[in-house]
Amino acid sequence: MESFIQWFMSTIGQHISPEVSVFLVSMLPLIEERGGLILAKLVGLPLWKAVFICVVGNIIPIPFILFFIKSVLHWMAEHHLSKVAVWLEEKARKNKPRIDKYGFWGLTLFVGIPLPGTGAWTGSLVAAVFDMDLKKASISILIGVFLAAVIMTLFSYGLIGSLVG
Repeated sequence: MESFIQWFMSTIGQHISPEVSVFLVSMLPLIEERGGLILAKLVGLPLWKAVFICVVGNIIPIPFILFFIKSVLHWMAEHHLSKVAVWLEEKARKNKPRIDKYGFWGLTLFVGIPLPGTGAWTGSLVAAVFDMDLKKASISILIGVFLAAVIMTLFSYGLIGSLVG
């Protein structure tokens, strides 16, 4: 993730403000607010501003994924992108048992615990592909985004280190 952030800042990031850079990085799949908070720390954004920008950037794609991903996957399958569509559906299928085991809170923890392959994008993909209740899924994903923001803020801004050390 660090190499992507360095690449981003040496290319695109040179032409836009640090705030817009953090916002855009927070919207990206797999990178999401985790990468946004790391970038925010690197560019020196104040904690309150970084968290706000990252959370908003991470939340914006959620409704689009929940409402449109099935149509996008169907379109991809019909337009020579079936391998990508199958890969995305397999990613959702692989994560479904972990989420199903704990229901609402399983999805929340899946989105909120900052591990590779988890987050709002994948949580939204799983919820949409398996027709989870949109209201419950949305609330669960939002809580997960806030949980991830808390966890990553503690790590990115060194608050855990200052509390322990």
